[in-house]
Amino acid sequence: MKIAFHGAARAVTGSKHLITLNNGTKILLDCGLFQGMGDITDKLNESFGFNPAKVTYLILSHAHIDHCGLLPRLVAEGFSGTIYCTPATKDLAEILMLDSAKIQMQDAEYQNKKNKQPGFHAIPLYTDIDVQQTISQFKTVPYEQDFKIDDHITVRFTDAGHIVGSAAVHLQINEDGKETHVTFSGDVGRYGDLLLKSPQTFPQADYIILESTYGDSLHVDVEAIENLLLQIITQTCIEKQGKIIIPAFSVGRTQELLYALNSLELKGRLPDIPYYVDSPLSMEATQVLKDHPDVYNNGVKEIMKVDRDIFDFKGLRFIESVEESKALNNDPQPCVIISSSGMAEGGRVRHHIKNNISDRKNTILMVGYASPGSLAGRLVSGQKRVWLFGQDYDVIAEVRSIKSMSAHGDYEDLLQFLTGQDPTKVRQLFLVHGEYDVQLKFAERVHNAGFQNVAIPEYHQEFEL
Repeated sequence: MKIAFHGAARAVTGSKHLITLNNGTKILLDCGLFQGMGDITDKLNESFGFNPAKVTYLILSHAHIDHCGLLPRLVAEGFSGTIYCTPATKDLAEILMLDSAKIQMQDAEYQNKKNKQPGFHAIPLYTDIDVQQTISQFKTVPYEQDFKIDDHITVRFTDAGHIVGSAAVHLQINEDGKETHVTFSGDVGRYGDLLLKSPQTFPQADYIILESTYGDSLHVDVEAIENLLLQIITQTCIEKQGKIIIPAFSVGRTQELLYALNSLELKGRLPDIPYYVDSPLSMEATQVLKDHPDVYNNGVKEIMKVDRDIFDFKGLRFIESVEESKALNNDPQPCVIISSSGMAEGGRVRHHIKNNISDRKNTILMVGYASPGSLAGRLVSGQKRVWLFGQDYDVIAEVRSIKSMSAHGDYEDLLQFLTGQDPTKVRQLFLVHGEYDVQLKFAERVHNAGFQNVAIPEYHQEFEL
């Protein structure tokens, strides 16, 4: 048996891990888009490094676009097998992939209008038709249920606590008279998350593929998030009469923000100003979370006894149309605008940043991970001029960051995720989904926890298991 790492290898995005059995069966764990990788992003997304038509099964850990966003291209290039995931992951993946297809198609149309050179014809990575075909190949399985995908392979999902529907994937593979247990963490959530249950313990594994996005970081106390939000809103919107622009992922981060703001209102502390969620996708994602209340932790369930809608509060308005979104830029009143994407690499948030970044009254607030090459990452690093829509803009607005607002566990969470394992029985632990310098630091921590064989795969690197 072999495993090859065709994405999220010494990088955070583009999750693709391919297990090949001796009989030729190929199991692909996730198939995500690369994001925020600068000039090479498009090139990385155009080539898998393997033949999609030869993949037998696809197992999807969760619906974030860097884990599911290339599934429609995989299908368009010949993958005809079953895609296994949890029910909530299917619901989320459908709306996220359709949104991604829309963006791909619009980008291609724009390039074709702009570039009139003979022979030039931009085509999207995939279309909405490809997404519909992809969804038809999904099969959902609940948490904590062993299910056979063939005579030699049994799969089990456990709650990873990352976003609604997220799962760690556990494979039991019987090959040549030998039983091997492989665990893929997907993305590991927080212990004590604002909304979700903590990650579950999992059976002993022989091989573990573990994400390491925050492998060198400790998040501050989750309880402080409300206070930080209140402080920033008060300083920007009340004292300076400015606007707060928050690039936020439509899934997970936006709902955490709404929950925290709702909590402030329940305590009578929320400033009386307009709050906008300028992302139709965020509205759909919020509804998916409402449709799966089983994922909430006990604290949230207690609050729901006195507040039926934990994502709604006075002053909140969801913006749907482009016209309404544009109107926000002409409205001078102080407000909070939450808009995707989280790394500010696309979507309506880039327009809001453009229109507000050069006014010292305003604040650009980052609420989670941003790759160094993304616009959000460059702003966090202190860059004083940014290029937006063909023009340079001076960064005069204040740039703030709440790093603790992450759906990813920090290094203590990741180590806690491993506590149910006997390190001496783990033959190899692979670190994926992380910047290389971060992974090196986390590898040392994992080694100190007793895991002796720790590897940090390179892009397309293959290992014999």
